[in-house]
Amino acid sequence: MAEEKSAPRAVRALVTGASRGIGAAIARRLAADGFPVIVNYRSSAEAAAQVVADIEAAGGEAVPARFDVADAAATGAALTGLLDDPRPIAVIVNNAGVIADAAFPSMGPDAWQRVLRTTLDGFYNVTHPLTMQMVRNRWGRIVNLSSISGLSGNRGQVNYAAAKAGIVGATRALAIELAKRRITVNAVAPGLIETDMIADVPDFVIGQIPARRVGKPEEVAGLVSYLCRDEAAYITGQVIRIDGGMR
Repeated sequence: MAEEKSAPRAVRALVTGASRGIGAAIARRLAADGFPVIVNYRSSAEAAAQVVADIEAAGGEAVPARFDVADAAATGAALTGLLDDPRPIAVIVNNAGVIADAAFPSMGPDAWQRVLRTTLDGFYNVTHPLTMQMVRNRWGRIVNLSSISGLSGNRGQVNYAAAKAGIVGATRALAIELAKRRITVNAVAPGLIETDMIADVPDFVIGQIPARRVGKPEEVAGLVSYLCRDEAAYITGQVIRIDGGMR
């Protein structure tokens, strides 16, 4: 029976959309786990710098990386520069996402395309250039952030639900392709998490959550952290809800 291979030494982790919210919490947690972390951001340089500073203050290693995951050329150029470091990027957390909510009849093409390009094109633009390095090293962890909207749908979020459902399909298909190379691919589907995105959610919605509260970014980060460990080597192709019991 083949012995499971452990993570190579000095593996780096790339977290997209890591300047705030869930992404920032994931970056801090992976750094605490011992990964040198690449903190990707699109526009919030000050916020990304604060995440890097927090990680360094706690004894970890992090660097900021500014690029828009929806822009294939910019992402490719940034990743080429990052790969100059001899330490492989073998942990990818595809967290970057945007919302542009509207009732479907009033949803313009820009709102549709912007959400899908950031989530789905972003997944491809980031993950595709890094996959062969993982294949050669025969180890990797890919965690994609989906959403309960992508599993159950949500009023006013046809674009967001479509994008996050697409992430589920991509996760399951890629997991099958890469499993024999000891690379796991999983999705995490958060419910209502305490971030800027849910600032306007009415109190009655929170009352419908069986746990009677919203989740914390650190709770999502804890799940992502587990999926990136050697102990999670036999978990792949899964979509794990973290939603306080919402259905």
